[in-house]
Amino acid sequence: CNHFKNALQWNLLVLFTCLFAAKPISLVERCWCRSTLNTVPQRSIKELKFLHTPNCPFQVIAKLKNNREVCINPETKWLQQYLKNAINKVKKNRRRNKKN
Repeated sequence: CNHFKNALQWNLLVLFTCLFAAKPISLVERCWCRSTLNTVPQRSIKELKFLHTPNCPFQVIAKLKNNREVCINPETKWLQQYLKNAINKVKKNRRRNKKN
């Protein structure tokens, strides 16, 4: 019984040492999207967020009208077209502002 108690104490000591010595993972290093959806009805999207961090691939998070957040596959065709249109719109606005 005493041998068991000593072994248990030793195992707990090793466990706590490992837990406290481990480097915590910051939120910046974690990827928001663990999985993505290919189909999300565009009419149900209230807001889009784009995240690009050094440790994660490009992530697109859609906030739906029911306040649920889902990750959308950035390779989705309609999303690619949306991004292309948004970039073109920004470029046009910059050209207009330079002329004025």
